[in-house]
Amino acid sequence: MVTRAPQLEWLEGDVPKASGFQDTYFSKAGGLEETRHVFLAGNGLPERFLGRETFTVAEFGFGTGLNFLTTLAAVGDGNNPSELCFLSFELFPLSAPQLKRALDAFPELNAYSEELLSVWQPEPGWNRMTVGGAKLFLGVGDARELISDLAGTQGEKAGVPPGPIAVDAWYLDGFSPAKNPELWEEGLLKAAFDLTADGGTLATYTAAGWVRRNLQAAGFEIEKKPGFAGKREMVVGRKA
Repeated sequence: MVTRAPQLEWLEGDVPKASGFQDTYFSKAGGLEETRHVFLAGNGLPERFLGRETFTVAEFGFGTGLNFLTTLAAVGDGNNPSELCFLSFELFPLSAPQLKRALDAFPELNAYSEELLSVWQPEPGWNRMTVGGAKLFLGVGDARELISDLAGTQGEKAGVPPGPIAVDAWYLDGFSPAKNPELWEEGLLKAAFDLTADGGTLATYTAAGWVRRNLQAAGFEIEKKPGFAGKREMVVGRKA
């Protein structure tokens, strides 16, 4: 298997749009602000970092890496934890030039962006990188297959973090559920639930009814919150 960079269209403001999914990688109203509103605030971050020695974030859809870099910046603002582990899944990783063009729109993240680009050589399977002192584990391939590598693993496979995995916060950031239903299937969300620490949380920009039902069926307690930039609703959840 060879990694395939996605076909992109570039909208005004250098917002990348995936031709295959007909969806943008982040909001045209402001990608950084969207990440802070949906994924950080939706998971109670950075407040939940305080007093933690380690914290594990997991994500469906690495995309441009904006969520990862924004999380790094939040930790870098002086919050704990001393060790951040970030697990992410991506079927079509961007090429280095695509990644650079997308991230150049966020100069406040330049220090982290440059470090990510310096180690960016994604290959099929699990890739381990260190960026900003955080451990990034990037699974390149179908998340529905790769997630099984994390169940009870003690790091038998190259690049896979040592187990047991206990995810403190999930960023559910696949493309639109209507266009990318695979990342919102009940089976995948149940696997995510099983990897979640007690009291762990999730946040997502979508409030689609069938996605909410799949999250509930997986075991999460969910509720709606105001969305970003005029989007009426988003969803947050918790493992009781």
